[in-house]
Amino acid sequence: MQTIDDLKTYALRFADDIINARDLGGALDSLVAEDFVEQNPMPGQGPGRAGLAGVLAGMFAAFPDLRWTLLDTIAENDRVMTLSSWTGTHEGPFLGLAPTGRQVRVEAWTLDRYRDGKLVESRIIMDIAGLRAQLGQ
Repeated sequence: MQTIDDLKTYALRFADDIINARDLGGALDSLVAEDFVEQNPMPGQGPGRAGLAGVLAGMFAAFPDLRWTLLDTIAENDRVMTLSSWTGTHEGPFLGLAPTGRQVRVEAWTLDRYRDGKLVESRIIMDIAGLRAQLGQ
């Protein structure tokens, strides 16, 4: 049985071991279920863990210095809600926007569901309007 502390640890490990460490292999495989479902997929995101890996690879290419930070975490039952921010320098195409070289800070809310220590479902709401404004769009 997953405890609230377990859920908070899973969320932190996702940010640190997958995103900040850029590990789309072993860490992604051990922390995300193969049949993962993103409720608000990014444009072009495919299904499952592979689709999530593709989105993250695109973010890493567009923002090579991307850093994800959890600001607040609330957990209950099998779900974790986090308020986070990410920073990075826009050095590659992202969401149809040509690279600008600008530094950005973007807030995001995620509601994640875990089963047996693996992320099985996520819903992310990211401040895309704020991102576009920072990039001069």
